[in-house]
Amino acid sequence: VQLQASGGGLVQPGGSLRLSCAASGVTLDGYAIGWFRQVPGKEREGLSCISYSNGRIYYADSVKDRVTISRDYAASTAYLQMNSLKPEDTAVYYCATEPDYFSDYGTFRRKCSGADFSFWGQGTQVTVSS
Repeated sequence: VQLQASGGGLVQPGGSLRLSCAASGVTLDGYAIGWFRQVPGKEREGLSCISYSNGRIYYADSVKDRVTISRDYAASTAYLQMNSLKPEDTAVYYCATEPDYFSDYGTFRRKCSGADFSFWGQGTQVTVSS
């Protein structure tokens, strides 16, 4: 599975960005999709994940109420709408997929929050600065 994240850039505090994650060559049928970020010297952080078909969604506390994850099944694309951005949101943002065989929400949440997904795309830089 090849993924490409896009939509990053420089934005002022309080601004918004919409990140996109597109699959190439394959569909994302049967896969959960997640968004993650990493700052140099820190572990990769799971921000938000969405299941393939059963409506499971996870948001990390650090971004809850400020981001919305969605997916376009026909386009095999996922999105992360980010609002009220803060300087501490500055990071490289990645999308990733995992076959959606999670037995329960707890497993889904642990895999997402722990950035334990199998297929990763290249990241896109988000910089929040005035």
